[in-house]
Amino acid sequence: MSQDDVRVDLDTSLGYLLKETSSALRAAMEEVLRPLGMTVTHYSCLELLSQRPGLSNSELARRTFVTRQSMNVLLQALEREGHVTRPTEAPVGKVLPTRLTPRGRRKLEKASAAVRSVELRMLAGLTEAEQADALRILRTMTNSLRGTV
Repeated sequence: MSQDDVRVDLDTSLGYLLKETSSALRAAMEEVLRPLGMTVTHYSCLELLSQRPGLSNSELARRTFVTRQSMNVLLQALEREGHVTRPTEAPVGKVLPTRLTPRGRRKLEKASAAVRSVELRMLAGLTEAEQADALRILRTMTNSLRGTV
């Protein structure tokens, strides 16, 4: 097997293109979230709590792709700002379930609109059928990598 057989061709590599797309999406999201005083991780945390109230620090960290320590720092800041609330003692075990406050919901509403505008811009060149295909294909790729196909 020659070196050319194992080399990744960046012009045709789906993995490289996905990473490039991911980086462009993150940059565009950071751009619209910055004026709101938020980062992508900050936004993702609020969005997750909106859709799945009561997630723990560990669950939030895992789903936002940061360390538990980083998530704990973020949650402490969100608590100080009045965007989330956590009990002082765990109702069961060690888990402190986190919930959005009304103030956090209002902040999320603005951020969600900003992020949605980025997503609409990203999808503007695709038909509805192409968008559905892209969603299905990306889910299949993710499941394949996780071994859940």
